[in-house]
Amino acid sequence: MEAVELNGDLDISKNESADEKSGMALSLSNVSAKDWIHKQKENLQPWHEFVNTSKVSKPKSAAGLTKRVTKNLERFQSNYLLVSVGLVIYCIITSPLLLIACAFLIGGCYFIRARQAAGKVILLGRGRELTIAQQYLGVCLISFPMFFLAGAGGAVFWVIGASVFLVILHASLMAVETTDDTDLTMETV
Repeated sequence: MEAVELNGDLDISKNESADEKSGMALSLSNVSAKDWIHKQKENLQPWHEFVNTSKVSKPKSAAGLTKRVTKNLERFQSNYLLVSVGLVIYCIITSPLLLIACAFLIGGCYFIRARQAAGKVILLGRGRELTIAQQYLGVCLISFPMFFLAGAGGAVFWVIGASVFLVILHASLMAVETTDDTDLTMETV
């Protein structure tokens, strides 16, 4: 067998830090996120159509219920998303400790992001520098007990349950306009 010699110099002249290379910087500059938000804004139905009580009716059959829920979920998806976001905001505002925990987490992340441009963070003056990932981990570890004491787990499940209940209730009761005349109807013989 022949030995292969590997040697050379690495060029590390770029101004990118290790955290930027690993994708730790969060922003809405991601094209797919902007496209998704733009698509949700375009698909947002007018609120007067969303809450139109004249279209509320009981479905005639289980098949009609399934069709109605499917069509309404497609049509009002963006509206349902905003209702869920509204429930999250309501839940946070009505729980003061949860509001404080969220403010601490967001403030800590903002502080890290603002401090990132200023320079490295040194731990207790001992000369050990903390990376951006370690700083974010520290903020999360400190805020976790706050979220636990605030009952964030219960709040999350309340929001999920309330969102699913309201979305399914609205989607099942809101009548769908049938523009397709090719629907098959079954008659009893």
